[in-house]
Amino acid sequence: MKVPIGWLADFIDLPTRDPHELERILVSLGHEVEGIEEFGPSFEGVVVGRVEEVRPHPDADRIRFCRVDDGTVTRDVVCGAWNFEPGAVIAYARAGSRLGTSTDQPLEVGSRKIRGIVSHGMIASARELGLGDDHEGIMVLDELGAATEDDLGRSLEEVIGLGDVVLDVSITTNRGDCMGIRGLARELAAYWQVPLRDISPSFPTGPETSAFEVSINDVEACPRFVAHQVDGVRIGPSPLWMQLRLLAIGQRPISNVVDVSNYVMWELGHPIHTFDADTISGRQVIIRRAEEGETLETLDGAERPLLAGDIVVTDPSGPIALAGVMGGASTEVSETTTSVLVEAANWHPPSILATSWRLGLRSEASARFERGVDPNLSALATARTVELVALTSGGVPRSRAVDCYPIPRTPWTVDLTARDVSRLLGPAPPFGDALALLERLGFGTDRQGGSAVVTVPTHRADVTRPADLVEEIARLYGYDRFPDLVRHGRQGGLTPEQSAVRRLREALVGAGLTEAQTLSFIGQDDLDALGLPLQDPRRVTIRVKNPLREEEAILRTTLLPGLMGAMSRNAARGLKSVRLFETGRVFMTRDDPEDPRIPFQPFHLAMVLSGPGVDVFAATGMVDLLARVADRRLELRQESLPGLHPGRGAVVTCGATDMGMVGELHPAAVRKFGLEGRVAVAEMGLGPLVSAGPSWVLEDVSAYPPMVFDLAFVLADTVPAVRLLEVVEGSAGRHLEILELFDEFRGGSIPDAHRSLAVRITLRAMDHTISDEEAAPIRRGIAAAVADGLGGVLRGSM
Repeated sequence: MKVPIGWLADFIDLPTRDPHELERILVSLGHEVEGIEEFGPSFEGVVVGRVEEVRPHPDADRIRFCRVDDGTVTRDVVCGAWNFEPGAVIAYARAGSRLGTSTDQPLEVGSRKIRGIVSHGMIASARELGLGDDHEGIMVLDELGAATEDDLGRSLEEVIGLGDVVLDVSITTNRGDCMGIRGLARELAAYWQVPLRDISPSFPTGPETSAFEVSINDVEACPRFVAHQVDGVRIGPSPLWMQLRLLAIGQRPISNVVDVSNYVMWELGHPIHTFDADTISGRQVIIRRAEEGETLETLDGAERPLLAGDIVVTDPSGPIALAGVMGGASTEVSETTTSVLVEAANWHPPSILATSWRLGLRSEASARFERGVDPNLSALATARTVELVALTSGGVPRSRAVDCYPIPRTPWTVDLTARDVSRLLGPAPPFGDALALLERLGFGTDRQGGSAVVTVPTHRADVTRPADLVEEIARLYGYDRFPDLVRHGRQGGLTPEQSAVRRLREALVGAGLTEAQTLSFIGQDDLDALGLPLQDPRRVTIRVKNPLREEEAILRTTLLPGLMGAMSRNAARGLKSVRLFETGRVFMTRDDPEDPRIPFQPFHLAMVLSGPGVDVFAATGMVDLLARVADRRLELRQESLPGLHPGRGAVVTCGATDMGMVGELHPAAVRKFGLEGRVAVAEMGLGPLVSAGPSWVLEDVSAYPPMVFDLAFVLADTVPAVRLLEVVEGSAGRHLEILELFDEFRGGSIPDAHRSLAVRITLRAMDHTISDEEAAPIRRGIAAAVADGLGGVLRGSM
């Protein structure tokens, strides 16, 4: 929400106007400030002038010759506007002034000959001054209530009070009371302990009451509806001061009546709607739920289909407004309007949220009603609107409003104890001081010893329990005044699975990878880019009902698309080596085994590596690292896998469970992601790595030295290295301590389609030193087992 500091000053005497100090205070009160911007003039050298003379141009029909007094001299000016006459007070851009100074190429105003007459400067319109969209005529300052003849020669910026700082404040969904300037001013008044200057509308009225009958058919949908009729209005521009405030918050001025309704909404936080009273048939206003099949043409010209849950304002002919979201075109205030019905109603927040989201029709009004608006604010908002409509349009309000309020909302109470405060805040202010803080925020307190009954004002619908009151105490007291304490106890902490995941992540970071977090939404094109065949299980996806865009229309079944997209973006920015990993959930169409109402969402870990020296072994090395950190035995089963390079991929297994894959991405997939060179990838389910393992078993440590020897075997390429390790382990006997595969060799004397695999074997006994004589039969047994089981031939002598 945009908050001009000058507007805040209408309600409280600000001890400071420093925007950064105001930002600090608002943040401490729980209102994040997302930005600070200046709303100043986009012109230089423009002054207030007066038109002394107007006559036709002697050589042109569509422009006029004027004489303009700028307070010092009178100059000739040629002007194409026709909305002024002699005596008008105008914005005069003298020769040498500049327009559009907020743009890259401002216009420097000079003196130039127009149809034979030298024009010294120009009379400016609102658009030329950056003060609106109106370009049909020039700004007549006295008609806008912005300047008089006494201001001749003064800087226009100074006269109209242009120049303010605007805070962009993010209001949380539970604080609908702060969706207006007055609400934030009330917060600051409590912080500084200064009075809040509230609004007390007053206006002359006619003799008759509002000639409308209001009926509410659904009290839950509409707790309150206030309507006040104003007759004799003249539609025209709103005063310049009002236009400038609306421009400062990014609201385009339209006309006096419409601008007033927007102004009051921003000022008080209560949306207002104005109807052309003469277009409401039967002088009857009915609030009800829409009927299936009804439609409404809204102010934007669209025909909107209505559902039974929508709340509508109707007359006997049918819907005339979509409650809390947008008005109807049939009752729109226009240039011919002479009587308006000002409405300030209260609506059911969930219904407004559902309707606005369903229709994709988000408005400033719906943003406020979705959060909840105090129904006790409706009468004040109506009176303030009527006051400003009468002031800006010359209208005469009826003597009384129609106020339909079947079940008035009254303040409620919450019991609070001193223990509640100390239990939640630790070293807290004394209970009496805590209650005084609540009183500064508008709460009533009735203390009885160590407890109190706190009366909650109706604009604080978010406060319903003691913890809410304690939060109010803490934010006004100041979170930075509480000491940093860590509570002691045996509860809480990470689960064993969470600790295991954290260890895996820390290991990968230590190995030089960077953790990424990518979106859970992908597109079918991402799966195409990976080269997955149509029958691949990862092609069976869950579609998002209302995707933001088609490229993110399905839930991911693999983490690789997000990581590959991140790698592609990094490489496009010149990064030569990219090594990323991610842990996150993927989404499968089958039911979750623990809760069949939701899809299965296993936790996965994936990594992608590119750059100099990266190949399949870079990825398998990372898999080996994970196995050692998790204390699990992971094995690789070489296979040709979808999306991976043929011959450079493998299935990762843990026992009898296939848990993932590792390998090099297929070159075609690498090119699809705009990359070059080799890309190594791995993805696996985290379940086997983080589940509870076997309990530790403590074993005695041998005091005797080990016997270490190496054996190399010539094996066919079709024999996996893991099979060699299994055979050696099964035949080495009870003294085997360590078994390692440390070398692979091809060529030389090794036959084609064969390779040499070397293992290092460590033997150790608990009660003696193993001698060469004792190790010899073990070596022979290993060689025989490899020959019989795998057809391997021992290289060299025993």
